[in-house]
Amino acid sequence: MKAMKKEYTLILSMIVLAVATRLLPHPPNFTPITGIALFAAAKLNKKLIAILVPLFCLFVTDLILGLSLINLFVYAAFGMISWIGMRQKKISIPTVLGSSLLFFVVSNFGVWLLHYSPTLEGLIACFALAIPFFVNTIAGDLVYTAVLFYSFSAIKNTYLKTA
Repeated sequence: MKAMKKEYTLILSMIVLAVATRLLPHPPNFTPITGIALFAAAKLNKKLIAILVPLFCLFVTDLILGLSLINLFVYAAFGMISWIGMRQKKISIPTVLGSSLLFFVVSNFGVWLLHYSPTLEGLIACFALAIPFFVNTIAGDLVYTAVLFYSFSAIKNTYLKTA
């Protein structure tokens, strides 16, 4: 039981550190939230908490960074990413890339609905202009997911071994 408490503390500490990076200067869309969503989904036993953790991280940082209607689409995307993470036996590169694509589609659909003309041309323009941000999304998702999972494994295997 003590080992599980230490492991849970490690998981939450890593999530707090990762979410803090959202408040540091970074390239647009190069953020830890997909990594946090997948990491929480894979490592936390209580699935409701696993879904709420990235949403809570988003909300807390959005209180500082700013809230708008687009946040509804962003939160929906991360809820779906958490759900996907819970359905995977192992988080893999295809899972991360699929999560990046899901975020891109859902969030930019929201941008189109809220800020562009409701036409096919508006939809195409919205998604075309978002492509440079998608590159950063993929890079951030891959980096943060890898850092969270590999750091956790290394720390757990080095410092949380049971005797």
